[in-house]
Amino acid sequence: MIGLIQRVSEARVSVAGKVVGEIGPGLLALVGVEKDDTEARAERLLQRMLGYRVFADDQGRMNLSLQQVGGGLLLVPQFTLAADTRKGARPSFSSAAPPDLGQRLFEHLVDQAAAAHPEVAMGEFGADMKVALVNDGPVTFWLKA
Repeated sequence: MIGLIQRVSEARVSVAGKVVGEIGPGLLALVGVEKDDTEARAERLLQRMLGYRVFADDQGRMNLSLQQVGGGLLLVPQFTLAADTRKGARPSFSSAAPPDLGQRLFEHLVDQAAAAHPEVAMGEFGADMKVALVNDGPVTFWLKA
């Protein structure tokens, strides 16, 4: 399972012109599900996202996690993160999870996040989404579980 996390001042995701998820300061996580992923990998990715130290401490060093600062977490499903781009001019999606597995594992991730963190929002699986964000830093990390 892949999480592309970005430290944000604010972020929101819209579907058909309607905001379906929105946070203030925190993390925007674009989530890709691969065909061999499991619920355990989803839970491990969540642990990493919540505990990854990307927020500044009193000395300005990235030493604090989302759990420590209490910011929002916006989870957005992103099928294209599972693309194989190593050759050619067109991505291959052979390693991506089929839609039913991708949706099940994304929803499991959201459920686990809501149980573990006070502010969780999400995009809509399979929808044409518009994501708006203000990347703070910019700070972006690619996590794999």
